[in-house]
Amino acid sequence: IDDGLVREVVTLVQTQVQDEVSQLQTEDDASTASTNLSRFRINEIVESSVPKKKGRLVGLGRRTRSVPPSSAPPPFVDPEVLTAQLKDKDDRISLLETQMAAQQAGYEAQRRLNQQMMEMMQKMYPNEEMNPRNIPRDMFLGIYRGTPSSEYTEGLVPRNL
Repeated sequence: IDDGLVREVVTLVQTQVQDEVSQLQTEDDASTASTNLSRFRINEIVESSVPKKKGRLVGLGRRTRSVPPSSAPPPFVDPEVLTAQLKDKDDRISLLETQMAAQQAGYEAQRRLNQQMMEMMQKMYPNEEMNPRNIPRDMFLGIYRGTPSSEYTEGLVPRNL
């Protein structure tokens, strides 16, 4: 390899791969341990070791973020880990369902309260058409907004415009 930087990166990656393989062999029984790392794991080591310049890996350009090739077999995952993850997700789903039911009950209570308020307002103001869009805001907010528009026609000019 002519390029010094690439040569350094290659030796660094080789030593990291050898270190990881030796760790796997010491953790497991040497007779059952695999001496090869998956291509996906080697790519991760390369990505973490190679210096980046302007978002590109030096000597490699851009690469899709940690996506294993479609022909590579999926990595082995212990069934107990999958079972634990599935249980966690089931617990989370049941918690979310409980929260959603509580929210729905709150919405229903608010809807009933709104209906009661509308009925009460219709009793208080029987001649008014009570569409939610036609309800005067000052009736609820208690805000004095000046004189009614009928007084404007008599030539009076309100001072609070």
